[in-house]
Amino acid sequence: MTLRSIYFDIGGVLVRTDNRQPRERLAARLGTTYEALSELVFGGESGRRAQLGEISAEAQWEHVCSTVGWPLADWRALEAEFFTGDSLDGGLLDFIRSLRPRYKTGVISNALSDVRRLAEGRWGMGEIFDTLIFSAEVGIMKPDARIFHLALSVLGVEPAEAVFVDDFAHNIEGARAVGMQAIQFISREQVQQDLTAILKKDSYQLSVTDH
Repeated sequence: MTLRSIYFDIGGVLVRTDNRQPRERLAARLGTTYEALSELVFGGESGRRAQLGEISAEAQWEHVCSTVGWPLADWRALEAEFFTGDSLDGGLLDFIRSLRPRYKTGVISNALSDVRRLAEGRWGMGEIFDTLIFSAEVGIMKPDARIFHLALSVLGVEPAEAVFVDDFAHNIEGARAVGMQAIQFISREQVQQDLTAILKKDSYQLSVTDH
């Protein structure tokens, strides 16, 4: 079956923590570790509920503040400092632009309720992707099969017509379980090479079939 769509995760793929030092310094000031602070923000029961949209991003950050002893009213400052070392991969976004309009493009991301504002406003992803699927908005988190099926249905494609790129192995396994091809992100160069190889193979098979 011909490939028609390519989906990407945001955190760890399109936006990555390239500089760990700001978060490490923040964690040290708060009397914790980089790993423990990251787990507090993204993991645990509160983090899961936030990514499912059961509580708002503000409520999640207030939970983090109360846990580490940061003033609740100043939660945006904590959020900003936490993400200081993160950066948007403009080179990967340029590569994704080059795939259009031949292929439909989408995002499937486990994310808090405020990520669409960032994705469309600060990062300009609304002009690059045909659909943006965020867990907090749909109430489903990867690797649940339902979020993949939802993303596929929005673009009107079958699982075998899609590729998904994510940095976590369990999300890769989830995508493959529904019949999608999947690439685990290690680096921009690796993903571009792996994806290009898949697309070239698909184009070759299509040309053979046509003849």
